[in-house]
Amino acid sequence: MKAFSSPYHREVTMPYYIFSCQACEKEFTQVLHVSELEKGGIKCPHCGSEKVEQKVAAFSAVTSKKS
Repeated sequence: MKAFSSPYHREVTMPYYIFSCQACEKEFTQVLHVSELEKGGIKCPHCGSEKVEQKVAAFSAVTSKKS
């Protein structure tokens, strides 16, 4: 059976964010929806601290047009 392919279907990707923990000084990344980021409460997966700081991350975009 062939899967239905819609011209309106597109893959939704979630941004990843880089954080630095102020308690254990380790960096980690998390994939979050923007609303989750705005809620806060991000915890370090290494020590469990909520004293984390968001770092600037580079990103790239894939487009259908060629420049």
